Amino acid sequence: MTTDESVSPVDEKNTPPTAKVASPLTRNEANTDAANDVQPSSTPRQSPTLDVNDTSATEDDNNNISDMPPREEATPSVEELTHQLTQASKKAQEQWDNLLRQRAEYENLRKRMTRELTNARKYALEKFATELLAVKDSMELGIDAAASPETDLKVVHDGMILTLKMLTDTMAKFDVVEINPVAQKFDPQWHEAMAMQPVPDGEDGIVLHVHQKGYKLNERLLRPARVIVAKVSQSEKPLENQE
Repeated sequence: MTTDESVSPVDEKNTPPTAKVASPLTRNEANTDAANDVQPSSTPRQSPTLDVNDTSATEDDNNNISDMPPREEATPSVEELTHQLTQASKKAQEQWDNLLRQRAEYENLRKRMTRELTNARKYALEKFATELLAVKDSMELGIDAAASPETDLKVVHDGMILTLKMLTDTMAKFDVVEINPVAQKFDPQWHEAMAMQPVPDGEDGIVLHVHQKGYKLNERLLRPARVIVAKVSQSEKPLENQE
């Protein structure tokens, strides 16, 4: 049996349709197609150049940066805000307490100064009055002694001199100084002229007599000394007869 006869016939209906396969290309045709697909460009490729003087790109970048929205800062949490509020309230309370304390100290100082000033006005002469009590007692003893008929007047006189000395010393202790300008130059700041007495010789403006002594306290005039001032009288010379 031959080869052709061994192959059994195949039913055309049960045989699936086969896809059409393109016929293979020859080697020359493939090379020709590849050459046609890849053809090098006749003009060389130029690399992009950067123009230094071209500031348009920099300005565009700056504009893009300025147009960007600002970066949002991190929002503190509720715990942080509460802590900050607590610290601020504590500091404010401390400042308020300090203010109240200083105001109370100022009020106490003002009241104390007012009280001391009032007492100073009331009792400014306390020491001076205490010193004058001894002078008063001495004067009362002198009056009682003068009233007795058996008392010698010289004793009374000596007692009055001692009492006057006590008074003068007490006044000097409190800077009360006596002004007695006998034979001194007249000074209108401390003296008061009661009259002018002409004198034949001497100097004008010399105090001749003190009618009432003056007194000053710490270089402040309490009472001027009332005095009589000398005025030199010029004697008229007789006119000589002219021949």
